Amino acid sequence: MAVGDVKTAQGLNELNTYLADKSYVSGYVPTQADFQVFEQVGKAPSNSLPHALRWYNQIASYSADERKSWAAGVSPLTAGGKTTTAPAPAAKDDDDDDVDLFGSGDEEEDAEAARIREERLKAYADKKSKKPTLIAKSSILLDVKPWDDETDMKEMEKLVRTIEMDGLLWGASKLVPVGYGINKLQIMCVIEDDKVSVDLLTEKIQEYEDFVQSVDIAAFNKI
Repeated sequence: MAVGDVKTAQGLNELNTYLADKSYVSGYVPTQADFQVFEQVGKAPSNSLPHALRWYNQIASYSADERKSWAAGVSPLTAGGKTTTAPAPAAKDDDDDDVDLFGSGDEEEDAEAARIREERLKAYADKKSKKPTLIAKSSILLDVKPWDDETDMKEMEKLVRTIEMDGLLWGASKLVPVGYGINKLQIMCVIEDDKVSVDLLTEKIQEYEDFVQSVDIAAFNKI
């Protein structure tokens, strides 16, 4: 499905429909295509467009440095929609080039030269320590299987989404037939690796034992 100009109401509606069963605009992990569409949307969609709003908030949760590390992706936009490329590496800060860690010249180092060198070393170390640290995240696709075809799947999904953890963000979901009239719930989530244990998450889902028979990891990708 192609999406028109997302700066118009029609384009946003098309984007909302496109994201109904997707967490990202291109694949199971965020890409430069998400960032391209995010930039064109410009601001959070209204509550009447829940899928687009959920996607927008998810992309907005990443820092600028994290977005720069995303791989290329295919944009669904018909207006200039095409494969995007990862951004070129940022140019080296001129300030780094200006730092002379060891001084220059063959003259004997005196007390003033030593003081200047120590000041430069300290300034260089302070600058490096202030650079942001990337947060390791993973994108997970879970298969949540019910006991039988009489299980209320809407209630099951509602219960799964009530699970809240610091570093956990739920994404898109859909029902997938497994046979004999039984559907499984397939649901996406993004976790911060240092904060959320996948084993603990699956255990919490399985605690709804009246609805859930088992939980499997269908896909696991580092972001």
